[in-house]
Amino acid sequence: MNFNLKEAIEVLERTPKTLESLLVGLSDDWLQCNEGEGTWNSNQVVDHLIECEKSNWIPRIKTILEERGNRVFPPFDRDAHLTNPSQNSICQKLEEFKRLRGRNIEFVRVEITKDSQFELTGEHPVFGKVKLRELLSTWVVHDLTHVSQIIRVMSERYREDVGPWVEYLSVLKG
Repeated sequence: MNFNLKEAIEVLERTPKTLESLLVGLSDDWLQCNEGEGTWNSNQVVDHLIECEKSNWIPRIKTILEERGNRVFPPFDRDAHLTNPSQNSICQKLEEFKRLRGRNIEFVRVEITKDSQFELTGEHPVFGKVKLRELLSTWVVHDLTHVSQIIRVMSERYREDVGPWVEYLSVLKG
């Protein structure tokens, strides 16, 4: 197993700054582009990440730490951000994300102090028993997935414009 909390936090701490560097100052055309019907644009991805900070990671971590596997995780609607989309600017959204993420990382640092806690379990409504280590690892990879998604979506916008170089641009394959 490769999980290490200190290293996980290294990635989790950097995600807000990474997104800020990638998205702040871009035109709405960049922020609103997507990969087609039913796919998310960069604004929607950031809205989703904010929703995860509010309703996903910490409530599930608390369930594991407090209930010791005796209660199913609270439900999380992965598409909640689409029902009531934020009208905030990308700068405002990223500021909120950074604030929430900072608070959540602080919670993790304070509440998870022993390696033995990584083996504590919670009950996922679909997957069944999951370990705290698995949830924390998923949080990291979830961040990386959405950073990758934003880059892929932005690249897709110029798919037709790159001409024959499409053969060399792996982000446009798949």
